[in-house]
Amino acid sequence: MESLEITPIGTVVGGRTEPTDDHWGGTAIIRLNSDFPVEVVQGLEEFSHLLVVWHFHLASPNDVALHARSPRNNPQWPETGTFAHRNHRRPNQLAESFPRLLKVDGLDLHVTDMDAVDGSPVFDLAPYFKEMGPRGEVCEPTWPGEMLADYWDDSQS
Repeated sequence: MESLEITPIGTVVGGRTEPTDDHWGGTAIIRLNSDFPVEVVQGLEEFSHLLVVWHFHLASPNDVALHARSPRNNPQWPETGTFAHRNHRRPNQLAESFPRLLKVDGLDLHVTDMDAVDGSPVFDLAPYFKEMGPRGEVCEPTWPGEMLADYWDDSQS
């Protein structure tokens, strides 16, 4: 397999400092690298949400788990493989988030509901286009809804 070397385009500033499973919310800033011209964000303020690719930088490569296991080690949920989870135990320890864009201030993108922690490297971002979202009915088993019932802290929305 070929490898890919990528450089972060920015960093998450503020928000949570420790990763936890639930009660995400609040605000943070995606601070783009200062060597970018400010034109790279021109027009972005017209969008409500972003698609952000970031790295679980606090996780260890030893955390990668290439096997089936119950989500959050809860035996009430079925054992599922690595690619049926959305956590840091993935081979490249990358994540995608869809935060709400609150404002653009130069190369600082103020967001809410960014489930990354302070210092997380950001590798890519784009506006969320609903036309590029899933087509047709979205199906999933019951365990993600049960597991993520408290994922967002609605008091901060």
